[in-house]
Amino acid sequence: MTKTGRSGWRQSGPFPLADEVPVALSYDGVTQAVMMATPDDIEAFLLGFALTEGIIETPAQLTRHEIVDLERGIEARGWLAPEAGSAFRERRRAMMGPVGCGLCGIDSIAQALREVPAIATNSLRLDASAPCQALEALRACQPLQDKVRATHAAGLWRSDNGLVATAEDVGRHNALDKLAGKLKGDASGGALVVTSRLSVDLVQKAAMLGAEVLIGAGAATALAVDEADRCNLTLIGRASAQECQIYTHPERLLEEA
Repeated sequence: MTKTGRSGWRQSGPFPLADEVPVALSYDGVTQAVMMATPDDIEAFLLGFALTEGIIETPAQLTRHEIVDLERGIEARGWLAPEAGSAFRERRRAMMGPVGCGLCGIDSIAQALREVPAIATNSLRLDASAPCQALEALRACQPLQDKVRATHAAGLWRSDNGLVATAEDVGRHNALDKLAGKLKGDASGGALVVTSRLSVDLVQKAAMLGAEVLIGAGAATALAVDEADRCNLTLIGRASAQECQIYTHPERLLEEA
């Protein structure tokens, strides 16, 4: 098997396969999570994870980074501004304990069910047909998935110019984190769209980016709906090939004329 560089796939005989390697995300010398991920857009992954997990509040608080290729994986190292670093170390001390639930570097049930800030804005309005249009646009913009048929994608879709940014990864959370890094944490003026079911952790990440709308190719879990309702996020899932289900805050969708 020959690796094709950091393009996200490998060739195994006649078969193109999605590449998947352990990626350690470290901040100020402390590993926060080790994720199985596609080995491209790692800089965006490091930044996006820090933003969606509340390690930093702004991209400027990740002051520098280093990506190190190891024999069997990648270490992504980031260094934080002093105030963010102090908060991160305090968070790590609070997380220390004998039990972990194993969710993306989260060490407690309380942290897995963290309460994210409610979305303060309510300015986005989308046509009723926009959610299905956004999902179709994302499906048409997945070159890695077209090659390997084993990856997820996330994108930011705007009514005026369609998809403005996308990211792909073997992991659905990773794809959204890579997108967050590419957007520098700014999801304003558009809807986040993902190729997966809608779970509470995706809702939390979307809310941390200040997104008003999250659209998924699958259905939502009950907990995701509860959290989206609480944090003022419009949550929309695919109900059928031609129809989407609006779970929460339908006021952002315009009625058809």
